[in-house]
Amino acid sequence: MNKSEKLIVLVLGLVLAGWIWHSVSEQKKVAEVQAQQAAKAAKEGMDAKVAADPSVSRDSEKPGASESASDSKKEEKTPQTAAPRAPEQLVALTNDQIELTFSSRGAVVVKAKMLQYAERPGALAEDNPPVVFDLSAHPALALGGVQGLAADADYAVAEQTGESVVFTNALLRRAVALKPDYKLEVSETFAPGCALNGAASLSLGAMSLGASKNDILSIDSRLVADEKGKPRVEHHGDEGVLKSYLAGGLGGCGGSRDASGIPATTTVNVPGARTWLAVKNRFFVTALVGLTGDAGFAATIDRDMRRQDYAPKSVSAAMAFASLPETRTYTLYLGPKKQDLLWDLGLRDVMEFGMWRWLCYPMVWVLNFFNSLIPNYGVAIILMTILVRLLFWPLTHKSTVGMRKMQEIQPLMKEIQKKYKDNPQRMQQETWQLYRDHKVNPMSSCLPMLIQIPVFIALFNVLRSTVELRYAPFLWIADLSEPEALFASWFPFGGLNILPILMAATMALQSALTPSAGDAKQQRMMMVMMPIMMLVMFYSFPSALSLYWTLSQVFSIVQMWWIRKKYSPASVAAKDGVVVPDAVEMPVTRQMRRHAKG
Repeated sequence: MNKSEKLIVLVLGLVLAGWIWHSVSEQKKVAEVQAQQAAKAAKEGMDAKVAADPSVSRDSEKPGASESASDSKKEEKTPQTAAPRAPEQLVALTNDQIELTFSSRGAVVVKAKMLQYAERPGALAEDNPPVVFDLSAHPALALGGVQGLAADADYAVAEQTGESVVFTNALLRRAVALKPDYKLEVSETFAPGCALNGAASLSLGAMSLGASKNDILSIDSRLVADEKGKPRVEHHGDEGVLKSYLAGGLGGCGGSRDASGIPATTTVNVPGARTWLAVKNRFFVTALVGLTGDAGFAATIDRDMRRQDYAPKSVSAAMAFASLPETRTYTLYLGPKKQDLLWDLGLRDVMEFGMWRWLCYPMVWVLNFFNSLIPNYGVAIILMTILVRLLFWPLTHKSTVGMRKMQEIQPLMKEIQKKYKDNPQRMQQETWQLYRDHKVNPMSSCLPMLIQIPVFIALFNVLRSTVELRYAPFLWIADLSEPEALFASWFPFGGLNILPILMAATMALQSALTPSAGDAKQQRMMMVMMPIMMLVMFYSFPSALSLYWTLSQVFSIVQMWWIRKKYSPASVAAKDGVVVPDAVEMPVTRQMRRHAKG
């Protein structure tokens, strides 16, 4: 600490000490004045009693006065104390997938344990326990806004089994039943005449940001009607008033921003009726389904106070209601972001696959199908890569052959360019005639690339967010959903990632083998720059993506090698004075003879 910092601390300490001394002095003065006023009021009251009834003696104030008068005084002076609370009772509901812990104070879920998902990479064991969500700060099913019913009101446990429990008090009966697939079915009955303090709310609980650099925190909801009167799903991490709070996570796209002035906890009200509401991180989600929050919802964001830049630490949400029915039933989902489970609840958009979801959904199914055949997701990715390459084989084959033919007719194209360099229109006509004579489509090489772009984007969305890849091992990779991070303490940039390096090497080799009719210097530049750019981009991506892309390029290299073997390298020969690539054994056309004579 330097001198200026010490001086600032000293001044602040003196100011704080002075403020405390002043506060204590003021409190003493106030207490003395209040005591004097109380004594004066007591004296005036006794004088009035004596004047009204001479039989009342002033000695009744003293300890030796009658017992009844003393008791009366005690009742007047002793303030009413709150009724003692019933001891908290914890109830656990368990099946083979999840264990939920309820508290009788509020009839809420305070803890959820995912019994099939380990806390760290590796198998579930005593030293690697299941994932636990501590919801005590933001309990699920917390009810607010009902007069006379606090969010942590005491409930009695009326009935209980291993998978169901009934909580009751004077205003509410709540019955909950744990069902398969991480679903909790809730039935509520309110006492007649329950009034609201403005609007009622029902909490979903909270999700916390994990240690992964690729983790996210977000909220999704289904709007009953947008500005055009149509229902739609809103991803609040990408749009609306919550975007700036949710996109600042470790894996968010909001960029780093200073956290100065941002409170530790922020609550944002989002208007608009919603048919479901979900809070999620990268792999898990909690959602309310089966209710319509006609008054919108409120989101509460707790930021990470350990960081100088802004990052959310946990996010919770609560549906809001303008009125309450006497009875209602709904479902709370608290579990993994698995496509088939979310699909059954109408929550498939929680996967956030975007405009390519029509392609992502079958990819997830195929990935899980291959994993069911051979229980390893690394092998499943390899099999899916082979399937994708087989589906695109005809297109890529035609494209590669087309590029090969384009390369082989380059001598003829150069002759046309040289002969008609002063007549661009004629040069274009002769060039297109050359394409037609040799059945070459210059655009055929672009089509496979264009078709594979949405496939790659869809695979990117699937492989980075599917919970099936969480902690999925393969060979030396401990977690396919994360970079390899080998020897992290020795290597910079988070450790050594072998797959992105292999991917860059195979990309350079693929570029070298790809037939090109363009400028040789430009081709060499692309052969160097593109692999470097992809290496930098993919180095922090999940290893599953690098595995797919590396394997895909290996298959492309094999395909090109096969085509090169079938169509031997072009050597230029002359036939009737016309330059012809002998590898293709092209027929000599009238146009070619005309070029030779001209």
